[in-house]
Amino acid sequence: MLPSNTALIIIDFQKAIDHPSWGQRNNSQAEANAVNLLQAWRKSSYPVIHIRHNSRDPSSPYRPRQTGNDFKKEFLPLSNETVISKQTNSAFIGTDLESWLRTNNFTTLVIVGVATNNSVEATVRMGGNLGFEVYLVSDATFTFDRVDWSGHYRSAQEVHDMSLANLNKEYCTVADTMTILKLLGL
Repeated sequence: MLPSNTALIIIDFQKAIDHPSWGQRNNSQAEANAVNLLQAWRKSSYPVIHIRHNSRDPSSPYRPRQTGNDFKKEFLPLSNETVISKQTNSAFIGTDLESWLRTNNFTTLVIVGVATNNSVEATVRMGGNLGFEVYLVSDATFTFDRVDWSGHYRSAQEVHDMSLANLNKEYCTVADTMTILKLLGL
């Protein structure tokens, strides 16, 4: 069972992530799985924290006051849910996320969102390093194709899988949606 001081952290599920410039993605069910977790969290009255990326890059679809900065409709925060804005890839840098969690005695985090190898990975690493027990939901996050340092094309699934492998057992526990729901007691 997850302890009652477990927060769901939803990272960057904003309209910007659907911009075609990102390229091919993996895990087409990521949003549906994240919504299932969000509904379960709301039903159980556990806290939900929405992370909004406010890019400083003038060409980014995540820029404030642009349509892409808006949360996707299925992830619109409720009035009793916390929204934290960030300007870097980690939700802990330049924000009050850590102090909010510690002030409210939350020690366990369940993380979903985008992109696996960027904001999700940075936030998971920092959360683990700060001493939080972190669960990363493998099928409620996704990423995009990339060319690696050696110039080889890597599919979004390969990039996703490598990020999960880098994080699991050192910074977090990687689990799927069904496992998290069982741990939540649903």
